[in-house]
Amino acid sequence: MLLVIIIIVVILILTVFCTLILVSLHRVDRKNISSTEYLPISVIISAKDEEKNIKKLVDSLSSLNYPKNNFEIIIVDDNSTDNTLNELINYNNNKNHFKIVELKPTGQKGKRDALAFGIQQAQYPFILITDADCQPETNWLKEYSNKFQSGYDILFGIAPFYQNKTLVNKISCFENLRSSLLGFTMAVLGIPYTASARNLGFTKSAFNKIGGYSKTKNTLSGDDDLLLREAIIKNLKIGTVTEQGSYVFSDTKKTFLEYFLQKARHTQTSFHYLLKHKLVLGVWHLLNLSLLFSPILMFINPMFSILLPSKILIDSILVKSTQKKFSYKFSLLQIGYLQIVYEIFLIVHFFNSKFSRIKWK
Repeated sequence: MLLVIIIIVVILILTVFCTLILVSLHRVDRKNISSTEYLPISVIISAKDEEKNIKKLVDSLSSLNYPKNNFEIIIVDDNSTDNTLNELINYNNNKNHFKIVELKPTGQKGKRDALAFGIQQAQYPFILITDADCQPETNWLKEYSNKFQSGYDILFGIAPFYQNKTLVNKISCFENLRSSLLGFTMAVLGIPYTASARNLGFTKSAFNKIGGYSKTKNTLSGDDDLLLREAIIKNLKIGTVTEQGSYVFSDTKKTFLEYFLQKARHTQTSFHYLLKHKLVLGVWHLLNLSLLFSPILMFINPMFSILLPSKILIDSILVKSTQKKFSYKFSLLQIGYLQIVYEIFLIVHFFNSKFSRIKWK
C-alpha cells in the first residue's frame, strides 16, 4: 500500500510541475502593449569566421520592420581568419545604418571583448545582441521596443533552431524546446536563470551598472546566462519578449562532435548559476531521471513499471501543447524517443563538461 502511495505522489508531483509550466506559458502569451513610439536601438553582433552565414544575416537585418533612422547595426569582426570581413564590407555598401568594425587593432579577441567593443561604439541607449549565424524575424526590434517601454532593464526572447531530418538536428531542437519550457516558466515565476544570446536585449545603463562582461568570465561561453545572473544580483527588472515576429532562428550544429562540444560549454556555465537556480534545476532533473530509470526497480516490485509510461505520457502532453509556441513540430513517436535521449544526454553533457577540454572556435 505504501508503495502505491509513493508512486501516485511521484506522478502527481510531475503532473503539478508540468501543469505549472503550461499555466506559466499561458501567462507568457499575453501580448505586449503596442506602441507607436520607436525607441532608438543599437544591434551588436560579433562575427568570427562566419563568411558562409553573413549573407543570410545581413538579408534578415535588412528586412527588419523598423524605421532605419531609429536603429543601427554594429557588426564586430573578431579576428576572422576567413573572408568574413570582406564579405561584411561588400554587403555593407549603401547601408548607412550598418557599421563594420574590427576588433583586431585593439589587441583583444573573443566574443565577450567583441560585444563589449561594439557596445562602446553604440550611439543608442537600448542594446540588442544576436549571433552572426542567426536570422531575426521582421518585428524583432519593434517587439523589444514595445517591451522596453514598460521599464525593463534586460529582456530575452525565443530562439528556435530550424528543423531538418538529421538526428543531431532533432536532438538539438528537442533540447532547445525543453530548455525553453523551463527557462521561460522560471522567468514568469520571477526566478529567471537562463537567456539566449541569440535573442537578448538590455539598456546600456543596465549593462554598465553590472560591470559589463567583467563578471561573466567564469567560462568560455555563457555570457548570456551569467549576465542575467549579475542582473538578478543587482535587482534589475528582467522580462521576456515572446510575440510572433520577434523570434531569432539559427541552424543547429551539423555533426555530433560539434554538438557535444557546444553542449559541454553550455553545461559548464550552469556550474556558476546562483544556488537557488541550482536547487530548482537539480530537483527537476533528478525527478525526471529517477522516473526514466525506474524500470530498473521492477525487479523489486512490478508496480514501478507504471512510472516510465506515466512520465512519457505527461511529457507528450506537455510538448504537444507547447511546441507550436516555440516554433517546433514533433510527432508523438519523436517525442517519445527524444525525451529519453534528452534525459540520458543530460548525464553525458555533465560528465563531458567536467572532464573534456573545452575550446572556443
